[in-house]
Amino acid sequence: MDKLTFDITNTAGAIAPATVNDMQPEAAKALATVEEGTGAGNDYLGWVGLPSSITDEQLEAINMAAAQLQNHCEIVVTIGIGGSYLGAKAVIEALADTFAPYRGDGRTKVVFAGQNIGEDYLFELSRMLRDKKFGIIVISKSGTTTEPAIAFRILREQLEQQVGKEEASKRIVAVTDASHGALRTMADKEGYTSFEIPGNVGGRFSVLTPVGLLPIAVAGYDIKALVEGARRMEQATKAADYASNPALYYAAVRNALYRAGKKIEILVNFNPKLHYFGEWWKQLYGESEGKDGKGIFPAAVDFSTDLHSMGQWIQDGERTIFETVISVERPEHEMLIPTDDENLDGLNYIAGRAVDHVNKMAEIGTRIAHVDGGVPNLRITIPALQETYLGELIYFFEKACGISGYLLGVNPFNQPGVEDYKRNMFALLGKPGYEDQTAAIKAKI
Repeated sequence: MDKLTFDITNTAGAIAPATVNDMQPEAAKALATVEEGTGAGNDYLGWVGLPSSITDEQLEAINMAAAQLQNHCEIVVTIGIGGSYLGAKAVIEALADTFAPYRGDGRTKVVFAGQNIGEDYLFELSRMLRDKKFGIIVISKSGTTTEPAIAFRILREQLEQQVGKEEASKRIVAVTDASHGALRTMADKEGYTSFEIPGNVGGRFSVLTPVGLLPIAVAGYDIKALVEGARRMEQATKAADYASNPALYYAAVRNALYRAGKKIEILVNFNPKLHYFGEWWKQLYGESEGKDGKGIFPAAVDFSTDLHSMGQWIQDGERTIFETVISVERPEHEMLIPTDDENLDGLNYIAGRAVDHVNKMAEIGTRIAHVDGGVPNLRITIPALQETYLGELIYFFEKACGISGYLLGVNPFNQPGVEDYKRNMFALLGKPGYEDQTAAIKAKI
């Protein structure tokens, strides 16, 4: 197998095959709405044809900017929140050597800021950077989003103090709106290298733009292969039938399960490198579908780790859940379990076998147990954690998300609820323009 595959064998107890088959015309209509741009939110569909529209020249420009940062920096801080950091974080964590920072492998390290307002986090990051050669990638359409704006102000000042304003301008790259906003104004004024966030691509769909591609390239990974994988999946998800289009099939099945009372989807991995992929997926589906009183609640777990914490609830708790398992066919490395003469731990029965073989048996055993316990299981398999297959997986979930949102009957591309906390926060902080709301907000405290 050299591509992503999708399997629903273990859902038969919750939904009848005829139910899913009967949904195919409805799902095909939702797919056409995405492809033709005729539905709500159609001004944010730039991601649909994005992989096939990215040119070699655009990728080369990103790689050149990444090389410039690599040449001058031990560490590059990527500043962004939500879709402005989760996609890059997901890919980098999936591909990275987990313990490379402790080995000093010579690669430029990519770390993240602006995804929280943690004072200790920022202080500790700032302290770590004091004796380091560092640079900044700042990602924001407006440049005024509170969390990244605070981080950028603090770290920009520190960088300018450490190396001077002129040198700092060479180590800062802005990814922002083409012509508007505070960050665009600053980038033009200070002479920062800059890249455009396409106006018709929302943040949670932006990993295949410079938003995600630049940090991934700085970390040393092959963005051309990542995009190529996404291109393959773009072509594979145009067909209006389940057999040819795995994203269409996934969108239909998850909505059939939702209609059957399965309100929570748990994304499961058996490879700890996919932890942040689960975080990216949670934003993609939570922000796209959770509106108008509707939406499957997206959760994510790392197995077998979370089998020792969440496993009991999944096995025996309320039967409102289904699982989507991401299975990685082969690891990058092999480790065999040694024989021990005393066998005090009782493991000699698996001596000589690869650790991943044990992991695969845990995966199969878990899926069987959960299905027996009334938890429908969907399974997505990719050959390996490599750029091409991660590109396929990213686009697969993006396309399925658009289709699924229209099947659900919502606009998958807006996020009106996200603004509510911001208005309250601004009123409490005394931001100009929010004075009239302050008293009402304080009365609720």
